[in-house]
Amino acid sequence: MATLKDVAKLANVDVSTVSRALNNTSYVHPDTKKKIFKAVEQLSYRPNLLAKGLKQGKRHTLGVVVPSVNLSIFGEIVQGIEMQAGNRGYSLMICITKDDPDIEAECLGRLRNGLVDGVLIASTGQNTRLLRDLKADGISVVQIVRMQDRKFSSVEADYFSCGYEAARYLAKKGCTKIAFINGSTEYTPYAERYRGYHKAMKELGLKEYQIKSGIPRGNYFKDGYQGVERIMEDMNDVDGIMVAADMQGIGVLRALKEAGKSVPDEVRVISLTGHSIGGMLETSMTSMEMPGREMGQRAADLILEDIEASKEDKPSVQHMVFGTKLMERETT
Repeated sequence: MATLKDVAKLANVDVSTVSRALNNTSYVHPDTKKKIFKAVEQLSYRPNLLAKGLKQGKRHTLGVVVPSVNLSIFGEIVQGIEMQAGNRGYSLMICITKDDPDIEAECLGRLRNGLVDGVLIASTGQNTRLLRDLKADGISVVQIVRMQDRKFSSVEADYFSCGYEAARYLAKKGCTKIAFINGSTEYTPYAERYRGYHKAMKELGLKEYQIKSGIPRGNYFKDGYQGVERIMEDMNDVDGIMVAADMQGIGVLRALKEAGKSVPDEVRVISLTGHSIGGMLETSMTSMEMPGREMGQRAADLILEDIEASKEDKPSVQHMVFGTKLMERETT
């Protein structure tokens, strides 16, 4: 692997001149620069970002702490973070918590031990003090999907409007018995979606029926499937079902099929956390789609802006809220 010295030797200049040219820290004659960049290309030289970062007190690594990346909106968000961070010379260290506060604390403890410049986290809300300790140690923190502490910047969706608009959409389609299979309202996204659903149902003069499932810690498919069983016991004439996530919706579709209920003729189904999987199903699912990749990119921008700013010029805390988009498919 070529080194800075190899580039200097081939370009017939000293090492400090190569360093100034590559980092653009001071004037280097254009002809000399041309020779240096030609040598860089010939040798396929790549700067050692880790060594450079250590000299500057940076590691060029971001920690991403999320419940999962498999078949979830978090996977799309992580892709957005990775794309934007990679363009700026940063790599990712991903920690999967399964929404267990103990696993989350362990992850944060490891990341705090000098491994990363910043942490992007979909927090359980149970380790706020530890996050504040990270910030005090000079590690930047940005919240993704869930805004649990207003002292840290965040990137999330407008969950209230999502729940409100989904309920009114089903009512416009003729539904009068609309059930909502939600997640734990201890978490902001599920609490806000319920508030939106509650307001819409009240305005429409319809009776609400919410099932709070075990997610985010439970099994999404199982929660959706068993949610239908519970709904059928209390409201067999249900004609509209809202689910918090696509994987719940897949469980709902399976249970409705086994119950002999036709979708969408008898029951319409809509997911409130739509991502790419919804359009791939045999019966494609209508959803309120979150712009996951864009949210990830903006979260990366926020944290890199904080990391690369001087202590005297740190940006203020920002809370970015993205709207969702209705994607009508076969389930409605």
